[in-house]
Amino acid sequence: MKKVSIIIPCYNEEEVLNIFYQEMKRVMDSMPEYAFELLFINDGSKDGTLSIMRKLGEEDKRVVYISFSRNFGKEAAMYAGFCNATGDYVAVMDADLQDPPALLPEMVKCLEEEDYDSVATRRVTRKGEPPIRSFFARMFYKIINRIADVDIVDGARDYRLMKRDMVEAIIAIGESNRFSKGIFGWIGFRTKWLPYENTERAAGETKWNFWKLLKYSVDGIINFSQAPIAIASGMGLLFTVISFMMIIFIVVRKLLYGDPVSGWASEVCIIIFIGGIILFCLGIMGQYIAKTYMEVKKRPHFIVGETNSSDVKRIR
Repeated sequence: MKKVSIIIPCYNEEEVLNIFYQEMKRVMDSMPEYAFELLFINDGSKDGTLSIMRKLGEEDKRVVYISFSRNFGKEAAMYAGFCNATGDYVAVMDADLQDPPALLPEMVKCLEEEDYDSVATRRVTRKGEPPIRSFFARMFYKIINRIADVDIVDGARDYRLMKRDMVEAIIAIGESNRFSKGIFGWIGFRTKWLPYENTERAAGETKWNFWKLLKYSVDGIINFSQAPIAIASGMGLLFTVISFMMIIFIVVRKLLYGDPVSGWASEVCIIIFIGGIILFCLGIMGQYIAKTYMEVKKRPHFIVGETNSSDVKRIR
């Protein structure tokens, strides 16, 4: 009997966790030919999420909960799930039911009957999202696909089902600065995309505001592209050429016409503008240096504070 592991990262999901479990239970009961493992990853929740996980673990032996010692972020929670999943097939799924569990039987069927290593989901609509958020999301996918060496489908979700070989490849990428959508694309493997209509959260509120998503997008671009560094270098070269040409112009004008150099206000504006460009370029380089610094320290991705399984890797 093949086993399916479901990784569910959770942060303050007490309002929706029982609803998700009941929905997932219906799906598991409809697939008796498969064994299941539910890996609930508590990412330092401050509400009653952990208490609900403990209760589910006592009631259902298929439930394994892993509670971090603090909040390490969703990427660390997903990585902890990959490191501890034991199934032949492994899926990542959000607890808010925006990743419909009802798609799981079809996803398993695709891996069983077709020549794919993973089945990934993508939203064909962004119904219910603020228009400004949808606009920037589309722009992000266009930009990263142009400048990065990975292919990320517009509307792609983390919700996907993978074979064991693909999971092992993901685990082997032990970098600290993780961007899973990029990692999924970078490692390759044959992927089938499953489109579906966007669904709203079953309960609770999203933990991803605009600024968190923006930071996550910037991290993704820096993790998988050297284009920002190239842009900074190009801007430095451009302004060096412009400055040299302006120096020649001022010297020639002075020699031919004897015009005094005037206009201190415009000079100040130019200095401020150039200074801003320099700081912007330094900021780009600083982002790469900071990420290199974090990688060199080799701190663990996560630390487990509590679990109901003796087989769980507590530090990785």
